[in-house]
Amino acid sequence: MPDEKKKIQTPLTREAARELKAGDNVLITGSVYTGRDAAHQKMVDALDKGEKLPFDPEGQIIYYVGPSPTKPGKIIGSAGPTSSYRMDAYSPRMIEVGITGMIGKGEVGAGVVDAMKKHGAVYFAAVGGAAALIARSIKKAEVIAYDDLGAEAVRRMEVENFPAIVAQDAHGGNLYVEGVAKYKKE
Repeated sequence: MPDEKKKIQTPLTREAARELKAGDNVLITGSVYTGRDAAHQKMVDALDKGEKLPFDPEGQIIYYVGPSPTKPGKIIGSAGPTSSYRMDAYSPRMIEVGITGMIGKGEVGAGVVDAMKKHGAVYFAAVGGAAALIARSIKKAEVIAYDDLGAEAVRRMEVENFPAIVAQDAHGGNLYVEGVAKYKKE
């Protein structure tokens, strides 16, 4: 069934990432880390200096998000995806050191796709505009690095049934291209 949702548990192994195909609907459960461009730059700079990342990247998923301020009694504010192309300069290096999944909106670039194919990683799209709904799947969130970046700090989030779609897979499958081709008039 095309609408069947695949359950994904983190950490996501490279083998499991390679089994996913563009168009697969998934529900992610486990730890997911957050980071946008400022955090990615700091992480890649740390790697370039031979330093460790603020978390073990092996098999991890990074969600490109900068949540809005948390309201009293809530775990996190609105947590919608940001445009993924902003991380294109950093993602190949992050994939190389162990990241197997990224969540955002919009396509990722050719360099990222090459790294995904080479190392076995996948790019998930989260629905922009559904930030409040997405926040419901986040059960815990804590800043673990770069607190000075505010909303862009790196967080470890515990998620349960986080909804996403495999937009670009480890084999070059691209839902953005395939979807347009499917409905394009001759």
